[in-house]
Amino acid sequence: MTLKKDPVDVGRRHTPPVQTPRLRLKPKAPHSGYVDGAWWPHSADLAAELPDLLSVLSVRLGPIGRVIYKMNEWAKPPAKFATGGRTVRLDGYRLQPANTVEALGFNHNKIVLLVVSPRADPDQAHAIMMTAAGPDNALTVDGLLKISAEEQETPV
Repeated sequence: MTLKKDPVDVGRRHTPPVQTPRLRLKPKAPHSGYVDGAWWPHSADLAAELPDLLSVLSVRLGPIGRVIYKMNEWAKPPAKFATGGRTVRLDGYRLQPANTVEALGFNHNKIVLLVVSPRADPDQAHAIMMTAAGPDNALTVDGLLKISAEEQETPV
C-alpha cells in the first residue's frame, strides 16, 4: 500500500514555489522601519505572481488568508483565489501606501513588502531590495525607491 502525500500540509512543510520569487526579507527580529523587505515581481498580474510569493512567505507567517494592495498598481485581480490548498482574499485599497503589499497570516502576523516595479533596472532593483531587507533599515518607501546602484557601491 502506498501512502498518499499531500504537498500542502506534510507536517509543517509548505508547498514549494514553482518559480522562486525575487524577494528579500529582513531577519526575524524586532520590527524596524516601514517595510519588512522587498519583492520584485516578474509582471503586473498580482494573481499570477502571488502563489509563489505566498508559498515562500508562509514559511514565516504560516497560512496566509489575505493580501492587501494599492488599487490601480496591478492588473485587476480577482477578489479571492486558491493557492496552496487555501483561499486567499485580495483586497485593493486606494489608501494603501503606494508600492507596497501586505500579507496577513491567520495568526494575525503580517509582512509588509516594498514592491519594486517589474520593469526596474536589475542593478537598481537589487540595490533597493538589499537595502529594504537590511535589519536596521528605517527608510520610507519613497526613500527606498530613490536608491540607485551607484549609491549602494559608494564606500561610506
